[in-house]
Amino acid sequence: MPKYKAYPEYKDSGVEWLGKIPMDWKVVGLKNISSIINGSTPKSGVEAFWNGELNWITPTDLSQKSGDYIFQSQRKITPQGLNSCGTTLVPANSVILSTRAPIGSLAIGTTEFCTNQGCKSLIIGDASLSKFVYYYLSILTTPLNNLGRGSTFLELSSDDLGSVKISVPNGNITNIIKFLDHQTAKIDNLIEKQQQLIELLKEKRQAVISHAVTKGLNPDAPMKDSGVEWLGEVPEHWNISTLKHHAIFIDGDRGSEYPNDRDFVDNGVIFLSSKNISNWEINIDNVNYITLKKFNRLNRGKTKNGDLVVKVRGSTGRIGELAIFESQKLGQSTAFINAQMMIIRLKKSFNNFFLRNVAQGHYWMEQLNIGAYGTAQQQLNNTIFSDMIMVVPSINEQLKINKFLELETKSIDYLIEKSLYTIELMQERRTALISAAVTGKIDVRDWTPPAASKAATIEQSQEVDA
Repeated sequence: MPKYKAYPEYKDSGVEWLGKIPMDWKVVGLKNISSIINGSTPKSGVEAFWNGELNWITPTDLSQKSGDYIFQSQRKITPQGLNSCGTTLVPANSVILSTRAPIGSLAIGTTEFCTNQGCKSLIIGDASLSKFVYYYLSILTTPLNNLGRGSTFLELSSDDLGSVKISVPNGNITNIIKFLDHQTAKIDNLIEKQQQLIELLKEKRQAVISHAVTKGLNPDAPMKDSGVEWLGEVPEHWNISTLKHHAIFIDGDRGSEYPNDRDFVDNGVIFLSSKNISNWEINIDNVNYITLKKFNRLNRGKTKNGDLVVKVRGSTGRIGELAIFESQKLGQSTAFINAQMMIIRLKKSFNNFFLRNVAQGHYWMEQLNIGAYGTAQQQLNNTIFSDMIMVVPSINEQLKINKFLELETKSIDYLIEKSLYTIELMQERRTALISAAVTGKIDVRDWTPPAASKAATIEQSQEVDA
């Protein structure tokens, strides 16, 4: 960090990853500066335990919050629920850490709260020290995961968490916190702007696709009323029909031969699942394989080159995403699909790349969202796909639209990738800045907010007073 000065003198911390620390800092275990409290879950079937007013925080709450603090939990429990299990109320300003699935999500509670067994609470008497520990733990995700134990999933015990060593300054913690609050807020604001830009680019991408596959490329083409309110006018020479006139739909074999974990091998025939579709492509980095012998015993659900495979079960927003099975690209002539997927095999009237473009537009997802059913998991079926309204240009025009969209989306995708890379760099900068400040690699004891920040603070204070 060339921008900031170092402390005058350093000493060996005795902790390998920590290295040298300022001379007047000390190394302590988390158990020496905090009380580590476990969580628990009231019995789910007892109504008297739930829908109360006590915040009961889970790893999901931590992963979905924004900022450093958490104000309330998604689910709350009653005093009876609290007393029925091993969870404990802890005071505001305690640090909450998820210690399983995943390890490392963090927040500071703004009110009294308790947690489930997937979290641990660190009660730290001083608010500044609490925020300091919060920042410290935010850079220790990898070491904390390395301490996790378990075969099904990693879990961090209270003893292992308590043994984690951190360096603590002998005073001036408040100024370190002010420095980090200011600097991370600046970085977070820049990250948020990039994220907003990405969302705008994604919306533009979808709008470009939607217009091309429903209005065509010729702005002077005669138009006709589609007869579908949400679709509006379409080129006069295009046909309007349903997808069942252009495709057949194939589910996977769900019989006694359906593959399970014991059937997976290191090399064999690809066994596709919804996790293998991302960004409208098939990704086989983490794909499972089954033996050819097992594959030959299966009936339905075998792909051919050019088939589209589509997610038909899963969380909202993910179903309906599809990809093309391209044998040459994947190095296999066929694959088998799992129960979360379906094959769409097109007839000659519809190009597979054109349908993939259609699927990325507004009117594909709108129709699927209307048809999807299920509560815990959204689902689609053959009937829903069969009845989907399609606007169908000639094959020659489909190919021209494909070529146009390939160029248009490539330029937008480049801008999205550029923003994602910028975010990655800023996140790295954020982590490095926190690490340098909380381990004493930079001296911010004399740091003061820039004049503009002071003026803004005074102005905000005046607005509150008014």
